[in-house]
Amino acid sequence: MSATHSRRKVLAGATALGAGTLVASSALTRVAWAAEEEYDLVVIGSGAAGMTAALRGAARGLRTVVVEKAPTFGGSAARSGAGIWIPNNEVILAAGVPDTPAKAAAYLAAVVKGDVPPDRQAAFLANGPEMIAFVQRNSPLRFRYMDGYSDYYPELPGGIARGRSIEPDLFDGNLLGAELPNLNPAYLPTPAGTTVFSTDYKWLNLATVNLHGAEVAAECVARYLTAVALGKVPLTMGQALAGALRAGLMRAGVPVWLNTPFEELRFDGMGRATGVIVRRNGMSTLVKARKGIVIGSGGFEHNLNMRLTYQQQPIGVDWTVGAQENTGDGIRAGLAAGAAISLMDDAWWGPAIPLPEEPYFCLAERTLPGSIIVNTAAKRFVNEAAPYSDVVHVMYQKNAVTPDIPAWMIFDQNYRNRYLFRDVLPTLPFPDAWYSSGAVVKDWTIAGLARKIGLSGSALLSTINRFNGFALSGRDTDFKRGDSAYDRYYTDPAVGPNPCLATIWLPPFYACKIVPGDLGTKGGLVTDVRARVLRSNGSVIPGLYAAGNASSAVMGHSYAGAGSTIGPAMTFAYIAVNDIADTTV
Repeated sequence: MSATHSRRKVLAGATALGAGTLVASSALTRVAWAAEEEYDLVVIGSGAAGMTAALRGAARGLRTVVVEKAPTFGGSAARSGAGIWIPNNEVILAAGVPDTPAKAAAYLAAVVKGDVPPDRQAAFLANGPEMIAFVQRNSPLRFRYMDGYSDYYPELPGGIARGRSIEPDLFDGNLLGAELPNLNPAYLPTPAGTTVFSTDYKWLNLATVNLHGAEVAAECVARYLTAVALGKVPLTMGQALAGALRAGLMRAGVPVWLNTPFEELRFDGMGRATGVIVRRNGMSTLVKARKGIVIGSGGFEHNLNMRLTYQQQPIGVDWTVGAQENTGDGIRAGLAAGAAISLMDDAWWGPAIPLPEEPYFCLAERTLPGSIIVNTAAKRFVNEAAPYSDVVHVMYQKNAVTPDIPAWMIFDQNYRNRYLFRDVLPTLPFPDAWYSSGAVVKDWTIAGLARKIGLSGSALLSTINRFNGFALSGRDTDFKRGDSAYDRYYTDPAVGPNPCLATIWLPPFYACKIVPGDLGTKGGLVTDVRARVLRSNGSVIPGLYAAGNASSAVMGHSYAGAGSTIGPAMTFAYIAVNDIADTTV
């Protein structure tokens, strides 16, 4: 007898007994059970995918509930910069972006390179714009265009150097009422007394050396002061995304059960998913789903056993910035039901500095002129300004030959005098804890710095001299840094002839440890164009849907642009619920 079948018999007994205790195993374990609940739609997870699914469910007339493992709502989306990559959406078209369905299809196909079926790519592109229109009309969520934030491969057919990404506009946290303290905190640090959009970071990095950067910094302060004067709690980025979606659910009367871990799927005798078992108020509860279940429970980035099983080494659950609760619960439940999985070896990678408080996902710091990344041979091995996922892919590809995990980002005092680093203002010292943890090293000579991080001083000096030559000529002949429009996003327009390249020359010198961090894993349950979960033989598991990082990414092993995680997550959640509403009685 299978474990699943045995569990069904136990639960059948639970139904007969009602709430209370029952024999849960042959070992006579006694488990407390709560009374059953029943909804049309059960959504697992309250991230961007889960809340979009629930919002759509309410709009389609489905009695809906969201079950969330964490004590907060929003998941990884609430912690993020909340870029959303959706071609041809109403926001970018209104801004005059020259996008077309044909361009978008050509670009996505070139990025994905056959890793994902064309019909699934087409489903994403066809439904994404409709999803954006829907959430703007059914919640307080509003979007603004991330003008100039390039597609990650703008030189490919259909790529747009101006970019296709959008981000949430300012949201007033007061609209959440008593739910505001339950919003998962942001990961990205912002200076106190400011209200910052993702697109502001490009200029905040340059605020002390660029007039427009100074103007943007002043605007961030003014935006905050204006909002506070009006009695608002100003939220942007992931806080605005998660907060506005939750406010939409409040308006629609959709309950979100926090501190409610998902434990198991339920199926009927025909193999249809009919409910979930959750742990609520210390009791196991069967929540029946009359029409469908959407798994939006996130990836498995904080499950070390799964990462060791499926992913390249070395790996660490302490290098990710994904939500702590993302331990692969939905994926494991799907596997137990016979679901197929794919892309489990991959993640939404990015170079990270393992700071003592939490890892720092490096964006601008490795792209701004005057820094390089080197391996254990003190050699550059990658275009430091390339899309962050690509940098880590290269790290893993080359680590077996010349170890580069960890790698080291090298820069000088001139770099520190000019640019914001995380949330440390230019010229100011890094926290002592960064040095004592070994995440950051400093020395007055290149030789001394190399010695402290275990590299050859002569080799590091040779690498820096070669790079300085590229900076002076404006051309990186080794790795083509600065050739792509994307490379030039987080750069310094005052530096020339290539704004990505500047010489490293002014002591003291710094080295930051670089490890393969991530925003979350990207492998998961295989789904079709309707977001239905598939078995290994390609058949559908009826009643079961997945979206977000619990499902296998439509981006394959690549990353089309800022928001390639959240955009598809919300879109396939929207698709899933439309299918549930359209195909069930």
